[in-house]
Amino acid sequence: MRYSGFTLISQALRGHTGWRPAWREASPKSTYDVLIIGGGGHGLATAHYLASRHGINNVAVIEKGYIGSGNVGRNTTIIRSNYLLPGNTPFYELSMKLWEGLEQELNYNAMVSQRGVLNLFHSDSQGDAFARRANAMRLAGVDAELMNLEQVRTMLPFLDYKTGRFPIRGGLLQRRGGTARHDAVAWGYARAADSRGVDIVQNCEVTGIAVTDGRVTGVETTRGQIKAKKVALAVAGNSSRTAAMAGMRLPIESHVLQAFVSEGLKPLIDCVLTFGAGHFYVSQSDKGGLVFGGNIDGYNSYAQRGNLPIIEDVMEAAMALWPALGRVRLLRHWGGIMDMSMDGSPIIDHAPVQGLYVNAGWCYGGFKATPASGFCFAHLIAKDEPHPVAAAYRLDRFATGRLLDERGVGAHPSLQ
Repeated sequence: MRYSGFTLISQALRGHTGWRPAWREASPKSTYDVLIIGGGGHGLATAHYLASRHGINNVAVIEKGYIGSGNVGRNTTIIRSNYLLPGNTPFYELSMKLWEGLEQELNYNAMVSQRGVLNLFHSDSQGDAFARRANAMRLAGVDAELMNLEQVRTMLPFLDYKTGRFPIRGGLLQRRGGTARHDAVAWGYARAADSRGVDIVQNCEVTGIAVTDGRVTGVETTRGQIKAKKVALAVAGNSSRTAAMAGMRLPIESHVLQAFVSEGLKPLIDCVLTFGAGHFYVSQSDKGGLVFGGNIDGYNSYAQRGNLPIIEDVMEAAMALWPALGRVRLLRHWGGIMDMSMDGSPIIDHAPVQGLYVNAGWCYGGFKATPASGFCFAHLIAKDEPHPVAAAYRLDRFATGRLLDERGVGAHPSLQ
């Protein structure tokens, strides 16, 4: 069924009795050409692009829970491509371009909203760093606008410009950035992949990876053994545990990242705003809630919950930037598991085990990278060579010293 205005009207006249499930409830077959572990945004996008771009549709995506139960359904929905380093900029710009055409490609409303992403700066030195980033973005063909204080004040008059703890000096704006509906992205990719013959298997947890003579042959799951010519890992915060099943130790740590939603408010902020003097970012959802977050919890954990010190840290940053938030009530908060790499950049590469592929280490950037991650991972799996825009994401960069340290904090995963 193709979604359209005509379909919606015709179904309304029929009492909405003719809608079909968005994807099949598939049972695993005994053998696949490609088996993708992880039914999040990256795994589902990879399956879609394998089928749509490379004609490989004997594919299964296996998910230990339900589609949308992991990080793709618990994030702050920001999309952007305002990166500095040459290894990152082309990749995230490809992702932005894919976001811009995603709803037409998937025939699904992912609620992509290019409302703009504004990063504030609070000192002359930080302004110089933002000017450097803006110039690097423009040289790479990415839109960037460096804004002075008065331009920011015109755009966001409700911030504290006079008595703030960290006075605002200006900002860097990417107008093409914005937000997308996180779970709708997962559902759209799942539906598109299913329509091309991909099996989406829910409630199927991987318990082991079968390796014979240095080559992967399949996986053991709670629903039996599944054989595959190629196995791809796209399990975000569970990457270390899953890779260990194949005898691998990845250069990543798992940390909790908390996110928050306020009570519903009237339209208040029409962009994504980030605080330059601390880690805090905020936007407003279509339901009216303010969606915001900050730093990861500093300790390693696989629990999808956070702790109070980080909540306090995020609220302090919120109040320093926007004191009026002190009158807003918090509706809920949750935690997702981040796979923090040693240099803050992701991994898309072959594993040392033949036929095994790794997609991991996304740190804070996983959701915004969803389309390009799936696109480049599918290219790697299908052609056994990295896509040009993801060439810097090789696993061996940690051994050769060719790190891609966007934030410049070195090998400190909890600070990336």
